[in-house]
Amino acid sequence: MTEDTQAGALMSIGELARSAGLAVRTIRFYCDEGILESRRSAGGHRMFDAEAATERVLLIRRLRALGLGLSAITEVLRGERSLAEAIAVESARLDVEFRSLAWRRAALRAVETAAPDQRAARLTVLAAAHDGAVAHDCLVRFWRRVLAPLPHGDVAMWLCGNVPEPPADPAVDEVVAYAELTALVADGDMDSVVRQQFWRHRPDLIRDCHGLFVEMGDVMCDVVTRICEGARPNQGSELDGFVNAHAGARGERDSRRFRARLLTGATDDDHRIHRYWALTDQVLGDRVTIGRAHNWVYEALAGSATVH
Repeated sequence: MTEDTQAGALMSIGELARSAGLAVRTIRFYCDEGILESRRSAGGHRMFDAEAATERVLLIRRLRALGLGLSAITEVLRGERSLAEAIAVESARLDVEFRSLAWRRAALRAVETAAPDQRAARLTVLAAAHDGAVAHDCLVRFWRRVLAPLPHGDVAMWLCGNVPEPPADPAVDEVVAYAELTALVADGDMDSVVRQQFWRHRPDLIRDCHGLFVEMGDVMCDVVTRICEGARPNQGSELDGFVNAHAGARGERDSRRFRARLLTGATDDDHRIHRYWALTDQVLGDRVTIGRAHNWVYEALAGSATVH
């Protein structure tokens, strides 16, 4: 620092650059962006408050080293966002990036570990789920279409419990399973096949979709308990509750004829439905899925229709 600049506690752009270990053009850029204040000398040169400018430039440098973008740093320096908030946002961004990288790594390993004659087919499946978040969005959109008559809150609750989040650090098998789930819901017929299973015969006759949804939720909770107990599909209170829920929603009563109608056009045996829920089982682990519960009730219903 020169004798003249010491007198006014000022430093030149070159001195500031050397003090901070940055290039002069970087200091000039910070000035042009409005995040570093300077004043002009009598000769028209940029001059800086020695202490304040050095502290500010070092803070910018340290934040840049942490990966914060210039816009975020500018907001911090201008007091528009706290340092803690800016760091939290950057941390969240990195979490998303790490999840994306982990997904890509597992996908690459899935191709690498496939038998040579299966790699082309695996590549095709994985292409449907090149990113976990994108794949999850595909599943969510599919179920929103299937559950379309329901209020948003009901759909959101159902999605939370039945559509698996992509694993943060997936294994090869999990990525392949998730990719296959995504490919299944891309099938043009899958919407109507699953809607038929969920709403049964003549959904246009259902007077209260929300009421049916609530009652079915209670029934399926009971069915899950029975499955966990190892009970085989049977003509008990769970099946009666299922039939009564559908009958009541249509303004009808339980009867042998009504049970037969619930089986009309049944898609429960469709291999795509079974495959979808088997893959969901694989991703969710030990949980009993709603798919298994629906299948339990379907088998009980099919058995009762012939003897009721």
